Amino acid sequence: MVSYIPEGTRTVTPHLVIKGAAKAIDFYTRAFGAREKGRMPGPGGSVGHAELQIGDSVIYLADEWPGAPAQSPQSLKGSSIVVHLYVEDVDAAFQRALGAGAKVAQPLMDMFWGDRFGQVRDPFGHLWSLATHKEDVSRDEMARRGREFMASLPPPRPAKKTAARKPAKKAGRAKKAGGKGKKRRQ
Repeated sequence: MVSYIPEGTRTVTPHLVIKGAAKAIDFYTRAFGAREKGRMPGPGGSVGHAELQIGDSVIYLADEWPGAPAQSPQSLKGSSIVVHLYVEDVDAAFQRALGAGAKVAQPLMDMFWGDRFGQVRDPFGHLWSLATHKEDVSRDEMARRGREFMASLPPPRPAKKTAARKPAKKAGRAKKAGGKGKKRRQ
């Protein structure tokens, strides 16, 4: 019987949309030790679909397609997701990613939940968190440490208030009570 999930794939699989997917495949190979499992060409030399193996997980990626509902971080001017990657040696992996061209988004530090953790932004705009689990922390201890950590942070800035927009006035003629129109000044 055929499984509802292809062999080697997990229930949740990130699918990254990228401007320059072929270059991203090369970057992910250098930065994260990815192994390309397959690639389907798209129009004009683009990548229609590719699958990469990183550790025990698969990610999908493709070039951005005009008119498609998903866009790359460059088109969105940011990313709303972070791909989390557990590695054996986060310090070495972080340096490897930086050496391949990633930029530090959050420096490495030991976190209250028991991971050594940091974040990088790849050259294509995607955020990656890199971590090595260092300590098993009970839920109660994690909650206590979390409260201490959050108390050490500056408060968030209040959201900017935006002024309500007034509807635009339409150019044209307004009729007087007497029925004759007079052009309005704008």
